[in-house]
Amino acid sequence: MKKRLVLFIPLVLFLVMGVFLYKGLFLNPQKLDSALEGKPVPAFQLERLEDRNEIITNESLKGEVALLNVWATWCPSCKYEHPYLMRFARQGILPIYGINYRDERGMAIRELNREGDPYTKNIFDHDGRLGLDLGVYGAPESYLIDHNGIIRYRYAGPIDQRVWSETLLPMIKELQAAAKLDGAS
Repeated sequence: MKKRLVLFIPLVLFLVMGVFLYKGLFLNPQKLDSALEGKPVPAFQLERLEDRNEIITNESLKGEVALLNVWATWCPSCKYEHPYLMRFARQGILPIYGINYRDERGMAIRELNREGDPYTKNIFDHDGRLGLDLGVYGAPESYLIDHNGIIRYRYAGPIDQRVWSETLLPMIKELQAAAKLDGAS
């Protein structure tokens, strides 16, 4: 009886682990749950990347629908995403605010000067505190916020034309229409 029990326990543990691993195969890493969806952007006061004397706060993000994009020079996926952000910024559909995450200021400024700057303003989050408050898993991540500064959608991973056209743009248009009804810009 004891021999059977000793053999049975590892078998049960193996089967339970197998079920969890099998379920994990069907999860989409871009669709991470966000506890902040429907809540305001966390309060912050951080320097602008290009100007230490300019302080940007969560209040600075209110007034129009905007995209917060977490990026860093050390992030290869951010480099892939960058040309798309440049294209979307030229379209002028909404402001894109960068959150330069756990990076070196000089390197980040040099990269933007070299590759182009799609951001309306860049928030310098050297210590990653804002990223932590947002629940950032890693760069790039983007947050669509409404005109009241409420996070409406979180996207983990690089934004490309497909993500923009199929997911973000329809939401942006919907949020902008709601802002017009509320009398915002």
